[in-house]
Amino acid sequence: MSMEASAPSSSPLRLNNKVSQGDYEWVREFLRRECAISLSAGKEYLVSSRMTPLIRQYGFNDIAELIEAVRQDQTSPLAGELVDAMTTNETSFFRDVHPFDSLRDNVLPELIPARSATKRLQIWSGACSSGQEPLSIAMLIRENFPELNDWNIQIIGTDISRSILAKAEKGEYSQLEVNRGLPARLLVKYFDRHGARFRVKDELMQMVKYAHLNLAKEWKDLPTFDVIFLRNVLIYFEDDTKASILRQAREHLADDGWLALGGAETTRRVPNMDFSRHLVGRTVWYRACRG
Repeated sequence: MSMEASAPSSSPLRLNNKVSQGDYEWVREFLRRECAISLSAGKEYLVSSRMTPLIRQYGFNDIAELIEAVRQDQTSPLAGELVDAMTTNETSFFRDVHPFDSLRDNVLPELIPARSATKRLQIWSGACSSGQEPLSIAMLIRENFPELNDWNIQIIGTDISRSILAKAEKGEYSQLEVNRGLPARLLVKYFDRHGARFRVKDELMQMVKYAHLNLAKEWKDLPTFDVIFLRNVLIYFEDDTKASILRQAREHLADDGWLALGGAETTRRVPNMDFSRHLVGRTVWYRACRG
C-alpha cells in the first residue's frame, strides 16, 4: 500500500495524538522485532510525543491511522521513520569528557607504537547520532597527535536512524549544538560559519565515514577496529540483545583493541563474555581477555 494512498487528507485541526493500549502494545512489539528496542510499560506518553510530528507531516488525523498505515506496509518509508522517531539521538561534542581524556592519555599512546608498521588506525563510533562523537575523536587526534598526520586513519560512525545519519553527513550544526561541549578554540579552527550555522571543514570530514547499521541484527561489511565507542546504547536493549551486540563487538575488535561503553553500562550480566575490565583514569574500558 503506497504512502499516498494510506494518508488521509483531513484537517490537522482535529489532531488526536493519544495512543490506545492496543496500538501501544503493537508499537512495542514492532520496535522489539525491528531493532530490539525494549520499550517498557507505561511509556504511552513517549509514543504520543514522538509520533505527533509524523502525524502532521503525513496528514493523519491521529496515531491510530498512522500505526494502521505502518501495519499495512511494514517496509514503507513511514515504518522506517517510526523507528527513527522512537530512537534517542541525544549527543554532544566530547560527551562526558573523561572517555576522551583516557583515549588521548592512555589508549592512543599505547596503540600508536603497535600500529607504527602499518600506520593505520580504525575507530568505530557505534550509535553516532548526528556525528558529534566521531568528530570529537577526529579533533582529538588532530590536536594531540601530529605524528599521525600521514597515517591512514578511518573513523566510522554508524546509526540506525537514516535521517540522523543524513544530518551527520551534512556536517552542519546550530549554535546550540556547537555550544554543547565544543571549546571555542576548536569551533574556530575546525568549523566555518554559514549564517546562523557552522559547517565542519573538509579536513575533518574526510576522516569520518558514516554508514547505516542496526546493532540488533547481523553486522555486515565492518572491518576490525582498534577502538570501539559503543556508549549509551546498550541500556535500550534486553540482556539477550546486549549479549549479541557485545559478542559481535568482540569479533570486530583487534586482539589488543579497546572498547568503551557508557558510564551506566557493563558486560557483567552477559555470561561467558570475552572481555576484561580496565579502569583507565575515570573511564572503564574493556579489552579482549588474554589466556
